[in-house]
Amino acid sequence: MDFTFAIPTEKRIERLQYENPWWRTGEVQAIYKNMSRRLYFDLFYPYVKEIEIKRALVLMGPRRVGKTVMMFHTVDQLIKEKTNPQKIVFIGIDNPIYMHLGLEDLLILSQKAVQLNSLDGCFIFFDEIQYLKDWERHLKVLVDRYPTTKFIVSGSAAAALRIQSSESGAGRFTDFMLPPLTFHEYIHLKELNHLIQLREILYAGKKIPYYTTHDNKALNKEFFHYLNFGGYPEVVLSEKIQNDMGRYVKNDIVDKVLLRDLPSLYGIKDVQELNSFFSYLAYNTGHEFSFERIAKESGIQKEIIKKYLEYLEAAFLIKVIYKVDDNAKKFKRITSFKVYLTNPSLRTALFSPIVETDKETGNMIETAIFSQWMHRENMDLKYARWKMGRSEGEVDMVSIDNKLFKPQWCVEIKWSNRYFDKTKELNSLIFFCKKNGFKASLVTSIDISGNQKIDDVELTFLPAAVYAYNIGAITLEKKSS
Repeated sequence: MDFTFAIPTEKRIERLQYENPWWRTGEVQAIYKNMSRRLYFDLFYPYVKEIEIKRALVLMGPRRVGKTVMMFHTVDQLIKEKTNPQKIVFIGIDNPIYMHLGLEDLLILSQKAVQLNSLDGCFIFFDEIQYLKDWERHLKVLVDRYPTTKFIVSGSAAAALRIQSSESGAGRFTDFMLPPLTFHEYIHLKELNHLIQLREILYAGKKIPYYTTHDNKALNKEFFHYLNFGGYPEVVLSEKIQNDMGRYVKNDIVDKVLLRDLPSLYGIKDVQELNSFFSYLAYNTGHEFSFERIAKESGIQKEIIKKYLEYLEAAFLIKVIYKVDDNAKKFKRITSFKVYLTNPSLRTALFSPIVETDKETGNMIETAIFSQWMHRENMDLKYARWKMGRSEGEVDMVSIDNKLFKPQWCVEIKWSNRYFDKTKELNSLIFFCKKNGFKASLVTSIDISGNQKIDDVELTFLPAAVYAYNIGAITLEKKSS
């Protein structure tokens, strides 16, 4: 039976009018106007106004990071800049009332709802577009057919968006990734900028501007709050949600991705196995894995493990980091790797909050540091491990220049203050620096700052929270420039 016409057109028009109150009032709903804008908004908005280039703008990112809110903030800004409110259309694709309608059907329905003679100069927002089959093909047609109309779409399933937009939307789409909150954004959102001040630090013999703090204790308190609750704007600003992270984050974010998004995109049959596999990775975030170890502990075949890792990474839940040796050379055969959550608070949602003295703290700090870097384009991060006499040497983070195939810098991520005295614990770092011609490196700490020269290698010590803040701040500055 064909259900296409089961819902009267006038009911769909009523829904469109409800979704677009600015057609009548000239304003975005107060609930959105009053929400703080993410710092990424200033990077996103110029792409919206870029109307000379005939491209749709695709806003990607994991669930609940604020994509829909950013769209409403965009509508608000357009109206402030004197765009006719009736030339701005917002459509939530996932609403069942629009079932069986294609993008152009919705576009024509919107034109009818607002009684526009032409779509010239309109801004059309399609939210949660991945739930429309073959969305990328339909969107490409609209871009070609309506060259004077700007299309902005969003979707949570990064897997579908990335793969399909690259295959079918070449030259028609501009992708914009909205990540979970960085620690830098967290401080901004909570209006705690008084904890941060711009000073100079000594690195590699040079004084460079760097964001630091006059109150390490207060900043560390916020850093741990960020580790446990900081990835999502709604969680950060609501104690009620923080007290029920399991229901909010696990049910609304993790379960929907694992039980609905990924199975529908990839045809995954054993959903419970995928769910258990993700929980296993989340609990052990920052640990080194091997396919053999995972297969032995989980009973899942290696080929299935590889596919699950690919799915979870595409959905922006995890990041797989591969190993290099002491010469920063990649191994021809991948036997071991590390897995990090893209957002440390996912672990809290699945298990429980951590405190500074927990044994998992080191790996959570490492996860947080890696997660700050994940939003930087063209950043190839590895970790180094190699045979060093009878033991093994390791460096936590190594940045590789993919053009020169050489390491650019390395960092040792620690949650400790003891390394000023027990310098032998930094032997691996010193060895790696000298082997690769680095005159300087950085080591994180709990709350100490300073410099120490060991074997002609200048080490700069910085609190982990300070380092995390700077990664987010510098990433935004680079994106802005």
